[in-house]
Amino acid sequence: MAKKIQTSSVEALVAVIVHGLQEKKGIKIVSLDLRKTSSAFADFFVICEGGSSRQVDALADSVEDEVRKAMKEKPAHREGNDASEWVLLDYINVVVHIFSEEKRNFYQLEELWGDGIITKHDA
Repeated sequence: MAKKIQTSSVEALVAVIVHGLQEKKGIKIVSLDLRKTSSAFADFFVICEGGSSRQVDALADSVEDEVRKAMKEKPAHREGNDASEWVLLDYINVVVHIFSEEKRNFYQLEELWGDGIITKHDA
């Protein structure tokens, strides 16, 4: 079973993930701090979108590479469909959602988890 990460380590993980997304020009990168949300199953969500299915895949690969280099961690789970419209990387305390624009607009995770504290990260 994956281990729970200390708070400062969780924030460091979010920073590394955001950096990985920025390296591949992720679009509209946000983090949602869900630590004060009672129904949340993770401390943070990091959400962004890619302009194409190739970019969605490249963003996910970049996050995995940067986290592996900086923190020696692998996602507990990676999930996504063949069309690369939504890739999910589960780091237990931090869940990364990389969407196509259409899927992000459809699922509206920022609205669904609106109780969290949203931070925008410019590329």
